[in-house]
Amino acid sequence: ITVVLNGDKHLEKAIKSVLCQTYKKYELIIIDGGSTDKSVEIIKKYKKKISYWSSKKDNGIYDAMNKGIKRAKGNIIGILNSDDTYTKKALKIVNDYFSKDRDLDFLFGSVKKNRVMSGFHPHKIKWKFNIYPGHSSGFFIKKNTHKKVGLYNTKFKYSADYDLMYRMIVKNKLIGKCTKHNEITGNFRMDGLGSRVNLLGKIFEETKIRIHNNQNILIVFSLAILHFLNFFIYKFRPK
Repeated sequence: ITVVLNGDKHLEKAIKSVLCQTYKKYELIIIDGGSTDKSVEIIKKYKKKISYWSSKKDNGIYDAMNKGIKRAKGNIIGILNSDDTYTKKALKIVNDYFSKDRDLDFLFGSVKKNRVMSGFHPHKIKWKFNIYPGHSSGFFIKKNTHKKVGLYNTKFKYSADYDLMYRMIVKNKLIGKCTKHNEITGNFRMDGLGSRVNLLGKIFEETKIRIHNNQNILIVFSLAILHFLNFFIYKFRPK
């Protein structure tokens, strides 16, 4: 599932990265949020190879993802933002993991950002959300599991993926794995939505997510205070 809004700069690369996969049993769903640039023109260029696409105003990136999930017919769902790409063997790597482990609910692939990010540390989620390599181009989940956990909560504008992870790991205790360090599934651009959120906004939303999921309120506010202190120490430290 690829979501896009005025992303013509990188969209075609994202589409091509799906079309060139060595594993061919996939569907490509593109949800455009009503782009005014050349995004729709690019989508139409590849429409014969796209399983479903639409271009309508939505309520943000996670609302668009939810629309795509509802349309998905495959057994495994992957999210690929319009400015990211899959590696050529990404879907083969993913298929191999799910085929070998029938109990597996979700998988995190290694993702190349400014360096290769790998690993999965679910035990750390109670005090930090940075526990997996990347959501776009690195996250894959069984469709039936997604139905069990629910869709992305659109009340969280920037970090609904964190809320989903909390529900998956803490509330539903789902089984997840990560690929090996050299089994890279995607390339992640560092100038996406998350990079445009200031640290204070990020701390505020992460705190809301923890409260929403009924985490111990004393722990939540202690974490928020520590994050704020770190923010101010970093901001005002001597240059």
